[in-house]
Amino acid sequence: MPSRRKIREAVIQFLYCADLEGSAHPESMTETYWDFILESDQRKLLSAEFRMIHHLAHGRNKRLEEWIKRKDQALQSLSGWPEAENLARILERISNSETKWSVAYANLQKLSLDGEDAIIIRRLELAMNELFSIDKSLQQSRSEFLAGAGDFPQLKTSLEALTASTHRIDRISQRLNMVQNPQDFPEQVDLEKLRDSKSEMQQLRVSCSELIGRVMQCKDDIDHMLAEVIENFSPERIDPVDRAILRLAVHELKQTDTPSKVIINEAVELAKRFGTTDSSRFVNGVLDKIASLSSGD
Repeated sequence: MPSRRKIREAVIQFLYCADLEGSAHPESMTETYWDFILESDQRKLLSAEFRMIHHLAHGRNKRLEEWIKRKDQALQSLSGWPEAENLARILERISNSETKWSVAYANLQKLSLDGEDAIIIRRLELAMNELFSIDKSLQQSRSEFLAGAGDFPQLKTSLEALTASTHRIDRISQRLNMVQNPQDFPEQVDLEKLRDSKSEMQQLRVSCSELIGRVMQCKDDIDHMLAEVIENFSPERIDPVDRAILRLAVHELKQTDTPSKVIINEAVELAKRFGTTDSSRFVNGVLDKIASLSSGD
């Protein structure tokens, strides 16, 4: 679960970007915003997947060499069975896809992981998605072969070795599927970090989106409250970062059960991190007045 601090920092950045003069409508900038906010986390996640793919692919070449040798032997046996022609075509399709898999994996291994987050993310996503796509197609073709081989009990002995090799190499694909969708395999302890990373990014987005929606919905009421304690108030006269922090904090003071002292302290810390030299003092003073009005002091 993302921390309260991380959620609030992300919300402040969105409110700031959405309220800049000439900026796009908040709804139209959502995807771009999340790409930016989650950039560092996304790079770490993809890098972890990259390393796991490399680990899982270790030894695949030997399994593939074994499969190719047994495939060639099986094709010789199938050549005498016209009714098994489709089975032979499936094997050729698998062979071509295995070559594509090897090329895609080699291209992935050549990628440099140095550079800007956005560039590395794009490279890894493209290369890994290509590999996953080929691998998914391979699993389907292997399933077709294994099912088809069962239709020819008279060829069981001739196809037994190839069937075993097909199962062996397919186990790597099954593990790759776990890497791509770790949330579907909660029993796999070694995928825990991948699951947690994906889950936290998703929860961060959901939590922030809900909070942003509530703040934006009552922005006019919030500004009215600010006008009561800020002399000659108008939103554009306040620094955009301070404005975002105040709007979030006022919403929480009015709409949540979080103690006012906690809200104000968190807002001051946000102002110190994102604002100007005077931001923390300004934010603290404004929120103290609003909290006092709310308590009737």
